[in-house]
Parts: sequence; structure tokens; C-alpha cells
Amino acid sequence: MFNKILIANRGEIALRIIRSCKELGIKTVAVYSTADADSLHVKFADEAVCIGPPAGKESYLKIPSILAAAEITNAEAIHPGYGFLAENAEFSRICGEHDIKFIGPSPDAINSMGDKATAKATMIKNKVPVVPGSDGVVSTFEDAEEVAKDIGFPLIIKASAGGGGRGMRVVMEPSDFKKNYQMCRQEAETAFNNPDVYIERFVQNPHHVEIQILADQHGNAVALGERDCSLQRRHQKILEEAPSPLMTPELRKRMGDAAVNAALSVNYEGAGTVEFLVDDDLNFYFMEMNTRIQVEHPVTEEVTGYDLIEEQIKVAAGHNIEGYTVEIEGHSIECRINAEDPEHNFRPSAGEITVFHPPGGKGVRLDTHAYSGYRIPPFYDSMIAKLIVTANTREEAINRMRRALQEFIIEGVKTTIPYHIQLMDDPNFNKGSVSTKYLETSFKFNPEEK
Repeated sequence: MFNKILIANRGEIALRIIRSCKELGIKTVAVYSTADADSLHVKFADEAVCIGPPAGKESYLKIPSILAAAEITNAEAIHPGYGFLAENAEFSRICGEHDIKFIGPSPDAINSMGDKATAKATMIKNKVPVVPGSDGVVSTFEDAEEVAKDIGFPLIIKASAGGGGRGMRVVMEPSDFKKNYQMCRQEAETAFNNPDVYIERFVQNPHHVEIQILADQHGNAVALGERDCSLQRRHQKILEEAPSPLMTPELRKRMGDAAVNAALSVNYEGAGTVEFLVDDDLNFYFMEMNTRIQVEHPVTEEVTGYDLIEEQIKVAAGHNIEGYTVEIEGHSIECRINAEDPEHNFRPSAGEITVFHPPGGKGVRLDTHAYSGYRIPPFYDSMIAKLIVTANTREEAINRMRRALQEFIIEGVKTTIPYHIQLMDDPNFNKGSVSTKYLETSFKFNPEEK
């Protein structure tokens, strides 16, 4: 086992990793920008190193600074968390060259799954169901027209290097196709420095269901159940739950087997997530693989009993997971609490938190780096907390989440707590009858409702 791990991240995920390290008896090193000097992950780590000014590219994305921090503190491994450098194959490679263990997959595995077109080709080769579409990148409009004739409309054009909901265009009619194809390539070039795009049939009103996998260095992989992430706004998840309301034992087995096959096909190591679209007939299609820990990992921990961060660290140290079994017990829901104003189109709300009263009680977990007096910096993602509740049934979990949200008091900045409270009373959410477009097309937030 490692003696010391550097956490190349910030905020709640850095604090979450520190907790697991402490329980494993591992010393921790936090890195931070000048804007994060007062963050809790800096306070609770055994050591802390300032790596630069607020801008991510000058601090949390600056590989030489992070490696220097690891070397001066004699850290043996680096945990990247999620975001920033977590899926950066070059960072994984450089860590290896400096005899520092990257807690995550190899550079080759990251590259295989990081490029969506390559990942799709890999899935086809390994007989994992995929959405009908192009065989990889479509470089000319003439080729794009041929693909469109084969799969029909509506279709979706995706940047091969895209992510986080960026670099995608849905085309409903043939007359709009050429314009959107050209615009998507231009946007991909601007956003990702890579104009490559591919084309898929657009699955209307799908459910977004992802399978959590864990793989070791000895050729073993296991599926740790699923999460339903259908509630999204602008392609960003806002609520996740485990298990999925639409899941059946037979579907879970088939999706779990497909996810394990996907991981084994690229010699994957560590925790990862294979994401699928599921239609109303319970057909599922591979969408992408995230080669890192996910924001929403706590709901899987709550229903399986596994500490996923601890398992990441153990497999990075050579632990063998052969014989791991999975039993899904209860139901868990996570609400992402963002410093945003839902009354004004979710505009960011940075500033000082003047009052911070966390909820408590049975089955309530709060992952956060925020506290009374904490100043939310305007330079990073707006998520300041993850509220997770667990109960015996989904209905009980919804009731518990409603109660916990009502107890959760944050003043000084606007948050999405009121939005989530109203969501708990939405009849379609209560029935589990939602798709990835539900929040944008059907759910209406009423700021007057208390």
C-alpha cells in the first residue's frame, strides 16, 4: 500500500479522497490555487502545496507544477479525482515516467475510451450494442450524407473529442443537415482543437443509465450496479439515483456484462463508468466510457457497501478483486447543490456563504467543502455540495430527500436547493417517468413556491 498520495484536484472530491486515504492509513498532500487557500481540502490534508494562481490552466491543469509538488513531498501516487487531469492520457504517461503511480487507467486505455469515435469502434468490435451511425469519424459532407441516408433522421452530430454536453447538434430534418454539420466541425475545432465529428441516430426521449465498473491489474472486472442519470439540464446531470427505476434483473445482467466486456477489451484498471442510452423498450446503446471516478459515485457506494475511492487506491496498489460480489440494497438519491440562481436561468452565484446549516438524520450524507464564511471562487465549477440520502425504498428515499433539502440552509449566495425541493414533488419524477429532456421540456420551476 502507498504511504503518501497527492490529490490533484480541489473542493469536495479532494476532501472525499482525503477521507478514504486517512481510513487506509495513508498520508495525503493537497494542492491548491491561491483562490482555494481557505478550502477544507487544504485544511485536512497532512501537507498542502500552492501550485499557482486561480486560473485552472495555471494551477490544477499545470502538469509540471503538480509533479513538482509530488516530488518535493515524496508522494508515491497521484489521485486525479474527476475533471481537470483525470482523463488526461499524457498526465498518466508522465506520472509513470516519474515513477509516480497514477491512480487510474493506463494512457492507452484512456486514449481508447477518451475519443468517442475510437471508443464506439472498440465497442462494435467487442459486440457491445451501439447506436446506429457512422463507422468512426466522418471527414467530408459527402460521406456524412451517405451515413444520413442509411440511418435516417433525426440524427445527432457529435465532436469526437467532445464532452460535458459540448460539441453536439441534433438535426431533425435533411434541409438543416449541411449547415449543422459544418457548424459542429467549426465548434469542435474551436473548443477541442480537433474538428473530427461522427454521426449517430438520435434516440428520442432516452433514459441515461450508467454502469459502475471496477477492474484490477490481474484481468478481473466487476459491475457494481447502475445509476440513473436521466435528470439533466443542458446535458449536465443534476440528480442521480441507484438503482434505476426502470431496471429489471435481466436488463441489469445484460448491461453489466456489456460494461465488463468494454473494460476488459481495453485492459482497464481502476474505477470507471460505462454510459448507455436506454429507450422505452429497454433497448440499450453504448454512449461513452468515463475513465475516472464520477461525481455521482456516492449513490453506488450507498447501495453496494463499497467505498469506491478506497477500491481505486487498492487496485492501484495491486489488490486483486477476484471474487467480489455485488448485492444492491435499498435506494439512494443524490442532488447536486450548485451555487446558481434557478430564478434567473441558473446564473452562477459566487460570493461568501454567510449561513451554512447542513441537514442530518438517518440515511443522510453530505459531501461538501463549503462552510459558513467560505467564499465561493468564481473560477471553477459551481457545484458546492452533494446531498445523498438512502432508504429502504425509492418512495422513502424521495421523502427523506425532501426533508433533508428543507433542512439545508445556505445564505449569502443563491443555490439550486429550491429547484430540487420542487423536483421531489413532481409526479413524473415520483413515478420514475423521465427522460434526458424532461427538465427542459416538461418540468417548470416556480420561484414563488416555497
